Amino acid sequence: LAAAMLAWFLLLCVQLMFGWIRASELTFELPDNAKQCFYEDITIGTKCTLEFQVVTGGHYDVDCRLEDPDGTVLYKEMKKQYDSFTFTASRNGTFKFCFSNEFSTFTHKTVYFDFQVGDDPPLFPNENRVTALTQMESACVSIHEALKSVIDYQTHFRLREAQGRSRAEDLNTRVAFWSIGEACILLVVSISQVVLLRSFFSDKKTTTTRVGS
Repeated sequence: LAAAMLAWFLLLCVQLMFGWIRASELTFELPDNAKQCFYEDITIGTKCTLEFQVVTGGHYDVDCRLEDPDGTVLYKEMKKQYDSFTFTASRNGTFKFCFSNEFSTFTHKTVYFDFQVGDDPPLFPNENRVTALTQMESACVSIHEALKSVIDYQTHFRLREAQGRSRAEDLNTRVAFWSIGEACILLVVSISQVVLLRSFFSDKKTTTTRVGS
């Protein structure tokens, strides 16, 4: 029994690490006035999900566009911070999705996206059978689903942490420059007051003109 449980656990770990579902997950930098496109070959009838989020930069927004092999626009959003879009491929071919920062003139962005192609297959080959799963199989399925949720939560928390850190660093930079500016103004005002006060108490030279008789 112990050997069987160990075998099922190893199978579960392997499937979680090298899962059958095709997915592209990437974080990249998008410069100002730039556009970045990605391509994916998809077969007809496959369910796909595109999820993206702007992590850092400007107002945390970006343009996103998704096209099918014929060039038909399936999804288009302007200046979005984050979004998720699910569709089913209507034909075979290469689908293209692009992120654009062309509306920004001086700020670059850091963008994260996750493009999933296909549904997650059953954990066991005979999971869809008529008879009920064994207690061990049910436990493995529950653990599998729970670990997938944990991975999703960890990804979103990492993105939130990176976004929060970026905002904190930006705020810290602004406060530092503001403090330096205030210090310079205070120094100039102090020097001006000292010079003005000295001018009040300084001896003024007087000239005397003698008129001859």
